Amino acid sequence: MSLDPHSVIQTIRLSEKATRLGEENNEYVFIVDPKANKLQIKAAVEKHFGKKVAGVRTLNTAGKARRERRADYGRTNHYKKAIVRLKDGERLDLV
Repeated sequence: MSLDPHSVIQTIRLSEKATRLGEENNEYVFIVDPKANKLQIKAAVEKHFGKKVAGVRTLNTAGKARRERRADYGRTNHYKKAIVRLKDGERLDLV
């Protein structure tokens, strides 16, 4: 299975923890296609941003149960998160 590098990365995750990872460990958090593997994520980041990747960690996150009106329950969407570590000297300018 081959995914287009532009369809692998869906969005970048900007949160307090993700910002701290970027500052301290040179790691960045992306929401990626659930079918993508680590090699595809690495290739997509290198092609899209032009930076060298040192490592990729992934995790599948289950959607949370949310209460809707009148005691009906729903769920938020499931998604896959990738934490990408760049090689020394590489940086992403996100702002």
